[in-house]
Amino acid sequence: MTIQEPATRPENPRFSSGPCAKPPIFDVTKLSDAPLGRSHRAAVGKARLKAAIDGTRDVLGIPADYRIAIVPASDTGAMEMAMWNLLGARKVEMLAWESFGAGWVTDVVKQLKLDAEVKTADYGQIVDLSTVDTDNDVVFTWNGTTSGVRVPNGDWIKSDRTGLTICDATSAAFAQDLPWDKLDVTTFSWQKVLGGEAAHGMIILSPRAVERLESYTPAWPLPKIFRLTKGGKLIEGIFEGATINTPSMLAVEDYLLALNWAQSVGGLHGLIARADANAQVLADFCAAHDWLANLADDPATQSNTSVCLKFCDPRITDGAVFAKAVAKRLDVADVARDIGAYRDAPPGLRIWCGGTVETSDLAALMPWLNWAFEAEIAALTEAA
Repeated sequence: MTIQEPATRPENPRFSSGPCAKPPIFDVTKLSDAPLGRSHRAAVGKARLKAAIDGTRDVLGIPADYRIAIVPASDTGAMEMAMWNLLGARKVEMLAWESFGAGWVTDVVKQLKLDAEVKTADYGQIVDLSTVDTDNDVVFTWNGTTSGVRVPNGDWIKSDRTGLTICDATSAAFAQDLPWDKLDVTTFSWQKVLGGEAAHGMIILSPRAVERLESYTPAWPLPKIFRLTKGGKLIEGIFEGATINTPSMLAVEDYLLALNWAQSVGGLHGLIARADANAQVLADFCAAHDWLANLADDPATQSNTSVCLKFCDPRITDGAVFAKAVAKRLDVADVARDIGAYRDAPPGLRIWCGGTVETSDLAALMPWLNWAFEAEIAALTEAA
């Protein structure tokens, strides 16, 4: 049985959840001013790095007394740096509802060997945030990239807390309104919502986090690449563009391009609106097709970036095989790249809806999604 292909295609089929689509205005020739072949310690290099820090503060609305640094090894490096420097001073609660949160649990319990209180939820769910005591240190992901579940708000975090909140916000920053007064350490990577190049991470510290860094020495040795203090004082240069290790100035220029584009579409509020509109395309499609649903059951916790979907048709006997077949069919047709569910997540699809994706491309994808589903159901019927 032949299923008719839709007439319109997405102009950009890149819907990967990381690295994510470049901004629509991206052209590699726009990076020609990058100071390549120059030291990142030279005035021109430090100026571009400082511009990246300042641009991040401007777009995200980060308070003036929060410190921002560019660090190695993407969001993973930034989170490891935070945990190895700050944890161990008091009781810690670890919250996990997807694979990356689970990875932070492993690091804290098995590597740092802390007696942490671990609270978990299945994919598509979130832990009961009302049970979290923020007088303890708390480590969590704001948006579960592999589960499509996000924290609905920061109301559960006390303003007068005595613990630190350490938040992995890598697929939330630039797409969701983060309550900075409730976050003490926030991390993200360039390659998520702004579609930057990989390998660079950002760490954002509140004054309370800085106070912890300068008053607490962990029981374990810190590798050089993690060290944020010297002689009990914050290394201020790191937060002015003097990076711990050598950054890619080409990647820095690419990030600056993305920050400038973000400002051109209305800054943070414009980016949030773009992501919300994109996620709404998928929500409307699911509402009109009973064979597909959001993996996150509660609309309040549904991500507007890493939207995870599950197939609900009773004719599907092997969800993993079926989902992979649909994703492959769309890939071969050159209408959707890299939209299979994360390897540890339940079978299904994961479609990136961050602001660098055009809503028109997602709208064009939806008939193709229906086409791929019908084609795979027809193949199942014929095989039976």
